[in-house]
Amino acid sequence: MEQLSEDTRNILGLQLPTDPRWVDLAGISLQAILTDHAWCEQKAANTCISLIQKYSDKNLLVEELSPIVTEEWGHFRLVLSELKKRGLALGKQRKDLYVNGLLNFTVKGGSTEAYFLDKLLIMALIEARSCERFKRLSEGLNDQYMRKFYRRFMESEAGHYRLFIELAEHYLPKEQVRTRWKAWLEYEATLLSSQELRGDRIH
Repeated sequence: MEQLSEDTRNILGLQLPTDPRWVDLAGISLQAILTDHAWCEQKAANTCISLIQKYSDKNLLVEELSPIVTEEWGHFRLVLSELKKRGLALGKQRKDLYVNGLLNFTVKGGSTEAYFLDKLLIMALIEARSCERFKRLSEGLNDQYMRKFYRRFMESEAGHYRLFIELAEHYLPKEQVRTRWKAWLEYEATLLSSQELRGDRIH
């Protein structure tokens, strides 16, 4: 199995690299992958808004996530523009089996602190996997323009991943964050390995 580079592993912490065949599948129908990408950006913006609403008493979180909402919505518009430029319509939003699978691992019936931590870590994990997938696209697509298109998204997602981890460590003990993050990484690898390899999904 192909291994992540040491640099990438240090940045993202992901335990399981994406199957290289995924890029080939994604390249078969750019409309499908662009549509799913657009909806992912829209959902990311909405989730940040929800976090701000729920945790409005946490000043740093509000300050840091407010510009992320604008950025994610800007990404949605960029992908929408790319679809339009190619004469393609925005397709319907699909059920996200990957995110739903992650949600099954969140703390249920525990403390509000544990729930808050999982909310931040699940966002960090989604951003990390998105970054890794965008890196695959930026290196593996045959279309040079689209490789550059996804390079900019890759760099942005890496920054978002770090932000959610930093927010978690700001509000909670670092040891608690790191222990739970390790559990999340192990669970995500198991989840990803159990799911069908599909080229019409970012995750």
